[in-house]
Amino acid sequence: MKASPSNDNHALHTPLLESKQKSSKFIFVTFGSIVFLMSMVALALTINQIQNSLESIEITPLTNISSSEKLPRGVAQGVSAKSNPSHFNEVSYNWTKDMFSWQRTAFHFQPQNNWMNDPSGPLFHMGWYHLFYQYNPDSAVWGNISWGHAVSSDMIHWLYLPIAMEPDKWFDINGVWTGSATLLPDGEVIMLYTGDTDNYVQVQNLAHPANLSDPLLLDWVKYANNPILEPPPGIGSKDFRDPTTGWIGPDGKWRVLIGSKKGQTGLSLVYKTTNFINFELNDNYLHAVPGTGMWECVDFYPVSINGSNGLDTSVNGPHVKHVLKASLDDTRVDSYAIGTYFIENDTWIPDNPLEDVGIGLLLDYGIYYASKTFYDQVKKRRILWGWINETDAESDDLEKGWASLQTIPRTVLFDQKTGTNLLQWPVEEVESLRLSSDEYAEVVVTPGSVVPLNITQATQLDIFAEFEIESLTSKENISNDNIDCGRGSIDRSDFGPFGILAIAHDTLSEQTPIYFRLSNTSLGSSTNLFCVDGTRSSKAPDVEKRVYGSKVPVFSDEKLSMRVLVDHSIIESFAQGGRVVISGSCWFMLVLLRACQGCACMITCCGPEMVD
Repeated sequence: MKASPSNDNHALHTPLLESKQKSSKFIFVTFGSIVFLMSMVALALTINQIQNSLESIEITPLTNISSSEKLPRGVAQGVSAKSNPSHFNEVSYNWTKDMFSWQRTAFHFQPQNNWMNDPSGPLFHMGWYHLFYQYNPDSAVWGNISWGHAVSSDMIHWLYLPIAMEPDKWFDINGVWTGSATLLPDGEVIMLYTGDTDNYVQVQNLAHPANLSDPLLLDWVKYANNPILEPPPGIGSKDFRDPTTGWIGPDGKWRVLIGSKKGQTGLSLVYKTTNFINFELNDNYLHAVPGTGMWECVDFYPVSINGSNGLDTSVNGPHVKHVLKASLDDTRVDSYAIGTYFIENDTWIPDNPLEDVGIGLLLDYGIYYASKTFYDQVKKRRILWGWINETDAESDDLEKGWASLQTIPRTVLFDQKTGTNLLQWPVEEVESLRLSSDEYAEVVVTPGSVVPLNITQATQLDIFAEFEIESLTSKENISNDNIDCGRGSIDRSDFGPFGILAIAHDTLSEQTPIYFRLSNTSLGSSTNLFCVDGTRSSKAPDVEKRVYGSKVPVFSDEKLSMRVLVDHSIIESFAQGGRVVISGSCWFMLVLLRACQGCACMITCCGPEMVD
């Protein structure tokens, strides 16, 4: 859909669909989609000797690298891997253009073509949400990194804009890398970003809008005397990147963090400034954790421990905790911890040292990296963006002409029940894509049973499901050695798995189970598991197929619940109100799509006796 017939560079990413009011709780709902209809099979995997009552489900449809190259793209330049070396020796599947077309998402943000990675500098300005992102304007593989730019009034329907910044100066000639926006009290917008110099040194640069009265912020000016920061003594030339949004202290000075490492100790450097041109380095790190390696894309922000709104980055006080997040270069996960920030010396201490940054909780337990938040000053919420790097072979990315996408933007709040977790939830604007609903309540599934439901077929779905265990006769307990997602849904016991199956063939030859497994019959145990099994998501040999998951706390006054967003080849799954989140990809063969056309959606219940 074109925003303007006269400008091919400006296009809306998602069609505007009629809004429907969200259905009531404790129901099974599907909302019809207008594009790319297909069948989806929901599978409730049950547990032996347990009878599960599926209290409610709500489903809402929404509208070249050589094999001899040893290092993934980006590593030699000093950033995390931007290609999939483990797949270089795999034979590419015989994909067709129709298959690739089906894989492309409909309501997630991705450029019209070519490569994208980290979200950068998100902000709200004069009625528009702005998203900048690492972008290669020339190819569907990483390189020539520039800043792509798009705007939206709701973070769902996007208008593509011209490139905001290109690598055209000595201080960023090898890449305009990740950065963050800081909004000053006078309305000025400060953009700090990492540049890779002509000598492959990571430096920090300053840019600002050429015209603040322009709602679209089309033109950006790089500071003439860049770089404003170079690696300090003791920090490697390739270990100094990704400045955060600034926050102001009681002394009137702004603080900015930059990710780094010393040896294998990941750390965040603190710089102070009054004008974002001249900086002083603190004697102390904000925080450091041995053994965690390079910290990229560091994020630092406050959360209210008793409120329901997000907080501006500069807020501090007795009812505030601070989140420190780092993207770990060595393991490619986004790890966070909640703790206390001491403004007197600009240090931060985690509430639980055993769950510190890099050794504790993850923002997302699936394919997810380089996340960044910003404060939405209009709706008073903190919004989280994250990058999903699909695991296709590079030859396939080049063939289809695009690679990677951003997750649905999520709100972030402090989990007042656990006191240790964040709660992530899709922004409310995604509900504007709903068209129709199918409701199912009090659906009882017994072990090994199949319960078909007439669900509208669609490749875009918003699924809500709640499960209640009605009875359990087994006294089996899970051993301490079996408290992870293991080999996936094929591992069965009296305690699971049970859940749904997304993007499945009617013969179950391809399937992506999203499920719970309990440690015992008493909810509230920290060893309850939430998992996504991608091992059978595709028959293609050249894509990554893994089991993802985590422990998830479930309290005695809660039902087991999940929300699953399905958008063609992407699935985002949220357990217990967003206490645990798993994002991932699934692939589906066109021949199977055709075989599935006209199939009814099903809830399928299979016990341990099921033959795989």
